[in-house]
Amino acid sequence: MAISILSVLNFLLPKDSGSQAIARDVTFGDLPRHKLDIYAPRLSGRPPKGGLPVVVFIYGGSWAEGERGDYEFVGRALAAQGFVTVVADYRLVPEVEYPGFLEDCALAFAWVIGNIARHGGDPQRIALMGHSAGAYNAAMLALDPAYLGRAGLLAHVRCVVGLSGPYDFFPFDGAISMRTFGAVAEPMLTQPVHFVAPGAPPMLLATGERDGLVYPRNTVELARRLRVVGVAVEERHYPGLGHPGPLLALARPLRGLAPVLKEVVDYLERHLQPAVRPAPVTVDAEPQ
Repeated sequence: MAISILSVLNFLLPKDSGSQAIARDVTFGDLPRHKLDIYAPRLSGRPPKGGLPVVVFIYGGSWAEGERGDYEFVGRALAAQGFVTVVADYRLVPEVEYPGFLEDCALAFAWVIGNIARHGGDPQRIALMGHSAGAYNAAMLALDPAYLGRAGLLAHVRCVVGLSGPYDFFPFDGAISMRTFGAVAEPMLTQPVHFVAPGAPPMLLATGERDGLVYPRNTVELARRLRVVGVAVEERHYPGLGHPGPLLALARPLRGLAPVLKEVVDYLERHLQPAVRPAPVTVDAEPQ
C-alpha cells in the first residue's frame, strides 16, 4: 500500500496528551474495510454517569482513498476536548460506487449506537462530523432517510459538522463526480441539498474561502436551504484556507491557521449537552 502525504503528516504531528486510543481494528461489519478505531479523553476520575458525548468522524478522499489510521490526529484532538471519537473505514471507489460508501457509514453508525456505551460513550448524544467527501457522507446520512431514518437511528444524531463539504455539485462535470456518481439513474438523489426538510439535525458548515476543489458555494447553498425550512445552521468561512485547511487546523501545531477546533468544540458542547429530565412533580396532600 502506498504511503500518502496524510499518513506521513499524521505520523509526524504531535498528538494531544489528554487523549488516548482505547480500541483499534474493531469490526462493525462483514467486509475487510468494516473496521473502526475509538479515541477517548484521559480522565482523572470515573467517567460521568451515562457516558461522554460521541463524535463519529468520517474522513474524505474523493470517495476513492483514505485510511482511518491517517486521521488519528483528528480523533485525538476531539477526544482531548471531552468526546469519545469514532473513526471508521468504508469501501471506496472502484470497489464500490454510490451508494456503497454511504451504506458502510450507516452500518458503522448503527454499530456505534449499539456498542459505544461499552466504551464510555452516550448513544443518545452523538454528532456526525466529516471533511470533504466525509462531510458529504455525514450530510447524506443526516438528510436522506434511506440510511438512518428507516432504521430509527436518525433520532440519535444531535447535530452535524461539515468541513469543506460538497453538497450541491450536479451536473457532474469533473472526473471525481463522474467516476463516483455518473452511472446513477436519478442524479439529483445523490445531492444533499435535495433532501433538506424540516426536522433535519442542526448543522455547522465550515469552508475555506480559497477552496478551489470544493467551492464554498456548496456550504452557502446547503446553509441557505436549511434556513428556508427552519433548520438551525451556522456557517464559518475561513479566510486564506484552501480545501484541506479546516481539517489541518484541527492539528496541534496548525491551530493558528484558523479557530476551527475551538469553534467546532463550542458547537458540539452546546448541542451534545445531556438531556434535561423534568423535575418530579410533588403533589400536596389533601387538607384534613
